[in-house]
Amino acid sequence: MISFLDFEKPIAELEARVAELRETAAGGTVDIDAEIGKLEAKADKLLRDTYARLTPWQKTQVARHPARPHFKHYVARLVDDFMPLAGDRAFADDQAIIGGFGRLNGRKVMVIGHEKGDDTASRLKHNFGMGKPEGYRKAIRLMQLADRFGLPVVTLVDTSGAFPGVQAEERGQAEAIARSTEQCLALGVPMVAAIVGEGGSGGAIALAAANRVLMFEHAVYSVISPEGCASILWRTADQAPAAAEAMKITAQDLQSLGIIDRIVPEPVGGAHRDPDGAIEALGTALGEALDELAPLDRDQLRADRRAKFLKMGSL
Repeated sequence: MISFLDFEKPIAELEARVAELRETAAGGTVDIDAEIGKLEAKADKLLRDTYARLTPWQKTQVARHPARPHFKHYVARLVDDFMPLAGDRAFADDQAIIGGFGRLNGRKVMVIGHEKGDDTASRLKHNFGMGKPEGYRKAIRLMQLADRFGLPVVTLVDTSGAFPGVQAEERGQAEAIARSTEQCLALGVPMVAAIVGEGGSGGAIALAAANRVLMFEHAVYSVISPEGCASILWRTADQAPAAAEAMKITAQDLQSLGIIDRIVPEPVGGAHRDPDGAIEALGTALGEALDELAPLDRDQLRADRRAKFLKMGSL
């Protein structure tokens, strides 16, 4: 059962009508296949037209759709022999950030990413994908381990931001994020990051300071949420659509600004309508990015990463 977003109501009405006609046709003798076909074609066209002209705020809603694939789904489909590694060796194991060894397209890699959860229990367990200091320190530990063994690092970013709680701040949230970002930049192995849903603030960049940054077509990547920006500038979250437009948070805007390197197309209607198709597309893009970086040595990889980030914002 698809959960429709507010702007998808016309599509929902057409698809509901198609479902009603199918149910009627199954229990009767009247042939209404032609009518069903017309409505299906109309619904498909409306879906394509709608997703071809999404506003930044609508893309934000798509990026947050609860049925989008999460870290565990990507790992299950793309990573063979995944061996999760736990803990920061200092305080605790943060379930908002998960990582471990595995094989991506036959290549040994270290995979790290945010896990939001997909139902109430799992969302609470994973803290809605909002990492705590111990989560970022775990990521640092895993990146250092990958560097020691010469394994590429692949990160999957999907977070509204790092956890802003008092206890997280007491344990050094800002320092942990800064050191995780520093570790990304210091790696002597290839690093590829993918923004698969929300890329929120420092909680995202701490896992995304990579040689190559990929981004799903309808994902978003920003320094603050549109609601947060609107609350600061207009003193009301009601202006979130205007903030999303001004912030240039879409994959298309960010690629034109040189912030990301490649846009990964999503199935029509978003990754939540065809998770398998979206996961396959991302797997292909990740493999190609790793192939591109494979010939570079440690110094070249660091220089490539440094040049990429110093270039941002330059005229």
